[in-house]
Amino acid sequence: MAVMKRPGGELASRPLHFFWIVDCSGSMYGEKIGTVNHAIQSTIPEMVAAAENNPNAQLMIRTLKFSTGASWVTSSPVNVEEFAWDDLEAAGVTDLGKAFELLAAQLTIPPMSDRALPPVLVLLSDGQPTDNYKRPLEELKKLPWGRKAVRIAISIGQDADDAVLEEFTGNKELVLQANNAAALTKMIKWASTAASLVSAPASIAADTAENAPDDGQTPVIVSLGGALPDTDDIQDGDVW
Repeated sequence: MAVMKRPGGELASRPLHFFWIVDCSGSMYGEKIGTVNHAIQSTIPEMVAAAENNPNAQLMIRTLKFSTGASWVTSSPVNVEEFAWDDLEAAGVTDLGKAFELLAAQLTIPPMSDRALPPVLVLLSDGQPTDNYKRPLEELKKLPWGRKAVRIAISIGQDADDAVLEEFTGNKELVLQANNAAALTKMIKWASTAASLVSAPASIAADTAENAPDDGQTPVIVSLGGALPDTDDIQDGDVW
């Protein structure tokens, strides 16, 4: 089978880095962090299947957690076929700025490859930052891979700071609302599919990307709005 090509080079075998960035502060304790653990664990087979059907990308996954400080759960990128989810526990405050600092350090070249596909950053949070997040976020967004990344946020519960999450995504439509366990599960499953959309052949998004710069690294996922999940029909469980 011929390898798909596009201006700027071949798409085959390009690494695509997917980051779960998870709030593990004390307010996540109980049902919220339990739902996150179960939902992400359940998405792994689906991500594996999507990767097997996509010759354009080598999907690599990492997990970053933040509470009092931040740390990598997955110390280095792991191929999706070998990725295993380690259940997270919740305690402490919400040092989101520390998470952005660690993330920015991994979105430089190196360790990122200049031939990688745009990374996918999925941030989950239920509260307000307790440290100075603004400067680390601005530094992150100044990086070439920070600018080109697909940035999605899942707002968990009614106390989440959606304004901060919108600063992260740069697009209020990519701040997904999850006010109960069923909605959170649905949002996590949707976000996990973003990697396969990013690495899809450019022809799929040609009608919406006609005027987008094509440098071999620009995201082809230029119009997520129409594919956003709807939770209006989800009534199960207590509202957080």
